[in-house]
Amino acid sequence: MVAGQSPIVVAGHVCLDVIPAFLPRESSEGPAFRPGHLIHVGAAVRSTGGAVSNTGLALHRLGTPVRLIGKIGDDLFGEEILRLFRSQSPELAEGMVRVAGEVTSYSIVINPPGVDRTFLHCPGANDTFEASDVPSGSLSGASLFHFGYPPLMRRIRENQGEELVKLLTRVRGEGLTVSLDLCMVDPDSEPGRADWDGILKRTLPLVDFFCPSVDELLYMLDRPAYERAEAEGGFTPQRHVNREMLRQLAERCLQYGAAVVAIKLGDQGLYLRGTSDEMRLRSAGKAVDPVRVSEWTDCEFYSPCYKANVVGTTGSGDCTIAGLLAALIRGEPPQDILRSAVATGAASVEAPDAVSGVPHWNVLEQRIANGWDMQQGIIKF
Repeated sequence: MVAGQSPIVVAGHVCLDVIPAFLPRESSEGPAFRPGHLIHVGAAVRSTGGAVSNTGLALHRLGTPVRLIGKIGDDLFGEEILRLFRSQSPELAEGMVRVAGEVTSYSIVINPPGVDRTFLHCPGANDTFEASDVPSGSLSGASLFHFGYPPLMRRIRENQGEELVKLLTRVRGEGLTVSLDLCMVDPDSEPGRADWDGILKRTLPLVDFFCPSVDELLYMLDRPAYERAEAEGGFTPQRHVNREMLRQLAERCLQYGAAVVAIKLGDQGLYLRGTSDEMRLRSAGKAVDPVRVSEWTDCEFYSPCYKANVVGTTGSGDCTIAGLLAALIRGEPPQDILRSAVATGAASVEAPDAVSGVPHWNVLEQRIANGWDMQQGIIKF
């Protein structure tokens, strides 16, 4: 592969994840976190995290050429990110923007067995990432541009997403298909108080494949419904999601301008909806096979997850997106893209870090062909 050229460019949030290993306990409820209480853990796994790493490295492991673009500092955490990328393949570190005096982003990932993960996160250099950090030369030879986690990037989200709009406008101007992923925010933080409805109205006309999770989307587009669910003991897809909710959320995103919406449902699967506007799909960039436009038009699909031996769920949504994008540039039809997406996500949870459970594309396809069982889904069609 020529440096700077690849079918997919993945840009946005990047960090170093530190993941303590939790030891077996007699209780199935996981450790109790109490002030002054010591919890005995094992060795920590250090891995790169954020959308750039999780989606980008998952694509690399699937065998899809990818270029990574993120912003880091000149500190030890930044050096560790570069080392970890180079250990996968030397060219994966070439697109990283390293700035003297910046603090590299990091997360402490608390991921005990049987309990949903919690993050302690420092955004670091992600907060100063801007459109100019993606040079035009980095897009040469690419067909698809994926951007991840704008809520955790201050300059990207501020002023109603002005820098994100500037960046995606330039990318679309070069004919690339654009995909966008979000992340959940702390409601009491500055990102949580941002006008996400307004930001999405400005941004989604520039997004061909919009890939949020259902809780992120509900929080940003229907805050009262999200807060009611939280008051009932916490939002979960099993208790609060149904087909009508997904249709309403997807339709709103399509009305805002997205061509296709893929809503992640955690361990309950993936929902896919395409616009009824065929011309919008025909303008969706190089990665969309013109022959398949009619298959995407007004499509609606749902798939539950494949069964997996769950070790850790960190990055599973990002890996699901990687499977979707890898299948898209291979020219697969929507239903097969959906299958490949949930398969990649299921494979990823069979390892404690985000991506080491993701196999090569051929291995993944063979596992599916061999009759990989699916879980019971929550949506009936």
